[in-house]
Amino acid sequence: MQPLRQLLHRIKWDADFAKGTFALGYYDRVVRQERVIPLAAIRIDRSWPSTFAFEDEEGTVHRVPLHRVRTVYKDGEVIWQRASRPAD
Repeated sequence: MQPLRQLLHRIKWDADFAKGTFALGYYDRVVRQERVIPLAAIRIDRSWPSTFAFEDEEGTVHRVPLHRVRTVYKDGEVIWQRASRPAD
C-alpha cells in the first residue's frame, strides 16, 4: 500500500486518477469514531504539512494530524485504508 502523502499527491497531480469525488475518513477522538470529510473541504497548509484543516458548520476551523486519517474514499468506495493496529 502506498503512503497517504503519495496518494494525496497523486490525487492532486494525476488528472485522470483525480476524476471522481474523494473524501478522507479520520479518527475523531471526541466521538471515538471515524468522521468523513470531503477532500474538497480540506486545506493542507505548507506551514503545517503533517496536518489538514477544515471548517465545520459553525465556522470553527479544525486541524487534524494526517496520522489520524484511517480511510480514503473515491466515489464512496474505499481506495486506501491504514493498517489496523494489533490488539494489546
